[in-house]
Amino acid sequence: MSKLVKEESEAGRLHIESPLMGESLVSKEFLKRTESKEYFRMQPEINVIKIGGQSIIDRGAKAVLPIVDVLVEAKENYKIILMTGGGTRARHVYSIGIDLGMPTGVLSKLGDKVSWQNAEIMSVLLNKHGGVKIGHGDNLEQLTMFCRRGYLPITYGIPPYGFFEHPAEYGSIPPHRTDCGAFLLAENIGARSLIYLKDERGLFSNDPKKVAEAERKNLKFYDRISARELLELDLDDLIIERPILTLLQRAKCLKELQIIDALSHPEHILDALEGKHVGTIIYKEE
Repeated sequence: MSKLVKEESEAGRLHIESPLMGESLVSKEFLKRTESKEYFRMQPEINVIKIGGQSIIDRGAKAVLPIVDVLVEAKENYKIILMTGGGTRARHVYSIGIDLGMPTGVLSKLGDKVSWQNAEIMSVLLNKHGGVKIGHGDNLEQLTMFCRRGYLPITYGIPPYGFFEHPAEYGSIPPHRTDCGAFLLAENIGARSLIYLKDERGLFSNDPKKVAEAERKNLKFYDRISARELLELDLDDLIIERPILTLLQRAKCLKELQIIDALSHPEHILDALEGKHVGTIIYKEE
């Protein structure tokens, strides 16, 4: 515990003595000593659900409305925050930005506008059922209040790095997009679960959409795999953003996430909320 200490000099100034006083906050050995035995979970009843932009929202009413119906049913028994992806329109604006030589941070600023548009769409569809669009500010600290009052809060998935986005390992596309934003929120509020709504059963050894139909049966399906094993496999393509694997291995609260096919099976949302294994579970290897 920090305490006040008084200088022995004539001035007798007061200082706050703490284990961090005088440290650079860079030493690896020191940083290891800052690990907590147990981390405070601010909103352990909240379930973070991320709905894909390209995989779900861009397909229009036929894809979205059945999911809306399930979310309306689910919110009666579960506290949920819905986060939206960017999808095809985000890819279009990235393409324009890349052609103009825009740096990664600028591309991040451009992409978040599309995710926000999708949050607007979902909030309108869910409005009469308690859907309410919120921002990344103080609203996120009020999630429990929104849910207890019968609302279903909706926000955009892209994290607010903006111009401060990390340089990409490959190319210039922002590495932390809407999948990462959903993960970071779930981790930092100590969420009950994190569920990704996609258009595939889960994670395969390659993207089924990029493989000839006759060859799809040869793809390996991963129903449960650790983030560490996935990092070692170093697959060329993934169904979620690659930085999540490293983030999950470093997570303090979140132990796993699940990817489900909500396009073909909207009812799997209820199953996943109940804790059933209906897609691919990626977990933190202890």
